[in-house]
Amino acid sequence: MFKGSAAALFGLLTAGALLSSCSKETATPGAPTPVATPKANDAVAVNGVMMQGFYWDTPISNSQGTWWQVLGSRASEFKTAGFTAIWLPPAYKGGSINDVGYGVYDRYDLGEFNQKGTVATRYGTLAQLQSAITALHGQGVQVYEDMVMNHLTSADAQEQFSYNGQNYNVWTSFTYPGRGNTYSSFKWRYYNFNGTQQAPNNGWYQWNAWDFQPYANNDAYDNLLGSEIRYADVNQRTETKNWGNWITTKLRLDGYRVDATKHIQTSFVNEWLDAVKGSRFAVSEAWFRNLTDLRNYAAATGGRTSLFDVPLHYTFQSMSNGNGSWDMRGLQFAGFTESNPTLSVSFVDNHDTDHTTGALYSPVVNLKMLAYAYILTRANGYPCVFYKDYYNYGLGSQIKTLMAIRKANAYGSAFEYTSVNDADYYAYSRAGDSTHKGLMMILNDGSSARTKGITSPFKNATLTDKTGNRTGTVTTDANGYGNFPVNARSYSVWVPN
Repeated sequence: MFKGSAAALFGLLTAGALLSSCSKETATPGAPTPVATPKANDAVAVNGVMMQGFYWDTPISNSQGTWWQVLGSRASEFKTAGFTAIWLPPAYKGGSINDVGYGVYDRYDLGEFNQKGTVATRYGTLAQLQSAITALHGQGVQVYEDMVMNHLTSADAQEQFSYNGQNYNVWTSFTYPGRGNTYSSFKWRYYNFNGTQQAPNNGWYQWNAWDFQPYANNDAYDNLLGSEIRYADVNQRTETKNWGNWITTKLRLDGYRVDATKHIQTSFVNEWLDAVKGSRFAVSEAWFRNLTDLRNYAAATGGRTSLFDVPLHYTFQSMSNGNGSWDMRGLQFAGFTESNPTLSVSFVDNHDTDHTTGALYSPVVNLKMLAYAYILTRANGYPCVFYKDYYNYGLGSQIKTLMAIRKANAYGSAFEYTSVNDADYYAYSRAGDSTHKGLMMILNDGSSARTKGITSPFKNATLTDKTGNRTGTVTTDANGYGNFPVNARSYSVWVPN
C-alpha cells in the first residue's frame, strides 16, 4: 500500500473528505473502537506493558554476570519504567551452552545438572534464575516463561527402527544420564516422536503420521525441527502437562509464552492450557501473517490464549520499508489487535524478526518509534516491548516516555479519524475518563512537518505534546476543534493540561 496507488480500501473513506493542512475536520468522535478488557483470569494489569526480556544473540555472560543476573539486577529499573511483566527465554537445557533455548534437550534441567558439557544453560544456573524471579516479583513484575513443546533435540543415543522395509539409525533416545529420574522418570524413545530431522540434506525421517491439521489453502504445519513430539499419544500429552505444572510451581510463573503452536496439534494446545494455565496469562506464537488465518486459530483455541499480532508486525514492516512512501491509512483498524482486542499481544519486533539469519527476519528498521507510539497509546492489545529496542538500539528513553503517557493518560473511548488521516498523517485519540485526561496521538511518516484541524474529545482545552517532540501548545474551542501539528518523520502525543 503505497502513496502513489489508488487504494480501494480507503477510497470510499477519503473521497472528497481528505483535508488539506490545517483544514477543519467536521466529524466528531462517533462510535469508538472497543476498549480491550482482558479476561479476569488472564491476570493482566490495566494498561500493562510486557517486555520480551531477551534477544537471539543474548550474551552467555558479560561484565554484569549471566543473563539471569542481568535481568534480576534490572528488576527495579523495569518497574520504574512501567513494565508489568517480563517474558523470559526458554530456561531449560539445550544441546549446549550456546543454545538459545529452542533446541530443547531436557525440559526439567533448568541449569542444575551437568549435561551437554555444562551445568548452566545459556542464561545461567537454576539458583540465578530463581533469584532473578524473586527480584522481579519483589518489584511487582510478573514473569512469563517461554514454553517449547513441539520438539526435542540432541538425544543421548541412537536407535534403530524399520520403516517401509528399511532400517534407520536415528538419535532419538533421551535418557538424561546427568539428571537421572529427578523430577521425572520419563525417557523418550523414537516411538514418542512422529519423525526427526536427521535425513540427508536436512531432510526428515518419518515413522508416525504428522499431527496433521489443515489451515488456510489446505496448508498444514507440523514438522519444524529436531524430533517432533507425537501428541496423538496419551503418554506424551500427560508428560508435557506434568512438566507444565512442575515448572509453573518450580519457578512461580505468572504466565506463559507458548512457542510455535501452529506446529502442535491444536487439540493438545487446548488440553495443555486447560490443565496448566489456571488463572495465569498465556500468549501463543501462531505465526500467521494473514489476519483471517490468525482469527481462525483464535477460534480454534476458544479464547484460551492470547496471540501475537503477527499481521500488525508486517504492517509496521511495510511502513518501515516504505520509509515515507507507504500510505499511513493502512494503520486504521489494523491487525488482530483491532479485530480481536482482548486476545491480542501487539509488538513491533522480536527475537525472530531481528535475527539476521533466521527464517522470520523482517525487522522494522525505519520509523520504529512511530510503531511504538501506535501500540503504546492504543485502547486495544497488550503491548510487548523488545529488549534489544529498549537497550541495544537506544530507544529506551523514548519508549519509557510513551509508557508513562500510556499509564497516565491512555484511557477512555478511542477514535480513528478516517476523514482526517491521509497518506502521511495519522491521528488517533483516547477520550479519557473521570480521572485520566486522555490523549491525541499523531504520526507522520512524511518528509515535511504537518498540521491538521481535528475536532477532538477535548473542549476548551490547552494541550501539550508530552513526548517533547513539539514545543508550544494546542488550544481547542468549545467543540473540541484545534490544529494538531507533528514534525516530519515523527510522532506527538498531545495531552490536555
